[in-house]
Amino acid sequence: MEGLTIVDHPLIQAKLTRLRDRTTDRLQFRQILTELTALMVYEITRDFPLREVEVQTPLEPARGVDLARPVVLVPILRAGIVMSEGVLSLIPTARIGHIGLYRDPASLKPVHYYLKLPDNLSEALVIVVDPMLATGGSAAAAVRLVKEQGGRDVRFLCLVAAPEGVRHFRAAHPNVPVYAAALDRGLDEHGYIRPGLGDAGDRLFGT
Repeated sequence: MEGLTIVDHPLIQAKLTRLRDRTTDRLQFRQILTELTALMVYEITRDFPLREVEVQTPLEPARGVDLARPVVLVPILRAGIVMSEGVLSLIPTARIGHIGLYRDPASLKPVHYYLKLPDNLSEALVIVVDPMLATGGSAAAAVRLVKEQGGRDVRFLCLVAAPEGVRHFRAAHPNVPVYAAALDRGLDEHGYIRPGLGDAGDRLFGT
């Protein structure tokens, strides 16, 4: 689908299979989710701009590179918060914002209840993360909030997406690329991705 990149590295696909497995317990689910996010961030940051720097080795000066722009990570609460651990393992200097959204079970529309973002969004590469892109409502709402606060260069990272969600998101934000580990068959009557991996928040937190 246009605007969607499936990251199909073998390690990513193997870990995704373990996430889907209903016998994977909460501790394993959390650990695999963190590892999987880190692997995906490694892939999607290949084109991040760099700047030349000079460092002093134990022997002599050496030229190298550093990220040319700040990185801001924005997890969508609640399940997205665990994904931030994977991003920070690779980009520990990233600043973190939080967006609280939940999906109304009757209307399936996103309800916004919390927003706290850094003040340098216009200068930063912003990565919005949430495990699932189902209806696309929460993801689209989160990115809209980021843009309203000044975000210009935004990317959305999820693990599993549904075609309906990708279409909804792309209609709202055609200039924001989406990265996922899998594009699943579609949504059921309750708005859950099939085959999916269940409710990521419930599996992470046991609630």
